[in-house]
Amino acid sequence: MLHSGVPATPGPRVIVSIILPVHNAEQWLDECLQSVLQQDFEGTMELSIFNDASKDKSMTIIEKWKVKLEGSGILVVIGGHDSPSPRGVGYSKNQAIAQSSGSYLCFLDSDDVMMPQRVRLQHEAAVQHPTSIIGCQVRRDPPNSTERYTRWINQLASNQLLTQVFTSHGPTVIMPTWFCSRAWFSHVGPFDEGGQGVPEDLLFFYENLRKGGGIFRVDHSLLLYRYHLHAATHSVLETTIWTHRVHFLEEQALPRWASFTIWNAGKQGRRLYRSLTAASQHKVVAFCDVDENKIRKGFYCYEDTQERPKPRIPILHFRAAQPPFVICVKLDLTGGEFEDNLRSLHLQEGQDFLHFS
Repeated sequence: MLHSGVPATPGPRVIVSIILPVHNAEQWLDECLQSVLQQDFEGTMELSIFNDASKDKSMTIIEKWKVKLEGSGILVVIGGHDSPSPRGVGYSKNQAIAQSSGSYLCFLDSDDVMMPQRVRLQHEAAVQHPTSIIGCQVRRDPPNSTERYTRWINQLASNQLLTQVFTSHGPTVIMPTWFCSRAWFSHVGPFDEGGQGVPEDLLFFYENLRKGGGIFRVDHSLLLYRYHLHAATHSVLETTIWTHRVHFLEEQALPRWASFTIWNAGKQGRRLYRSLTAASQHKVVAFCDVDENKIRKGFYCYEDTQERPKPRIPILHFRAAQPPFVICVKLDLTGGEFEDNLRSLHLQEGQDFLHFS
């Protein structure tokens, strides 16, 4: 009961809300929540947790940490449901965002650990880049679990954060490192709530780009990014991702080119060709490769096409082929040979070629 004449003072305005969806995360939560407590950010922070039908001890751990976190000035908001089955990551993130109040959103997965300076450094970047998704570099645990992927995440140049958005690796800054303003999230979002098997992060990432959003990476390792078999990522089928990627390539990149060459006359290159719409297939003037056997064949004929006569696409040595190229060769796998071949052509990424694999 307030004494008459004494106005109620609202609490300090929340600057950053940490968005934490939780589903059966008891194994990781102590370390994850400890890392929230250890942030060196000096503004007001809030932790918004949404419990997606956990059946383990997650809620007991969260209640214990709520006391510690609030004792140190971090507000804690907890929502959730206890239906028989979870509703998925997209739904949980949307709910956690809806119940939070910060001007900025810092995404965190319950199996990851933030470095103490994460919120501070990403908040500084988000103030400078108000219509961007802000990411950061990561340290993988176990360290050797996805070496090529981790190298790719950490070493992309700033212009490649935009040019390499079509590759099989997915978003060029990974979801557990995302940080953005609430206003920008509301403009782009919300997340797709299709549940298991839906790449809600990739769909949001593409929508961010469609709406003119930027991508920025803080070049410090600010997150311990765990790899384990129970991660939600594993529920998304490769064919689902492939379909979204081809569609995004056709929507965002191919309209700029009157014709193009597919670099790789093997399985991946042919698969891309078969996945394209008829209009995009007509723009493919050649395949190119280094494999003499493929080049000797002279052409690729797509047997399943309805067209008569069936188109015969020439297969050329890469030096005889014309850019622009859509490259379906996996990076970092040929001991540098492919990368040397590409460099020897002195082309500009994003303008003369795009990586698809």
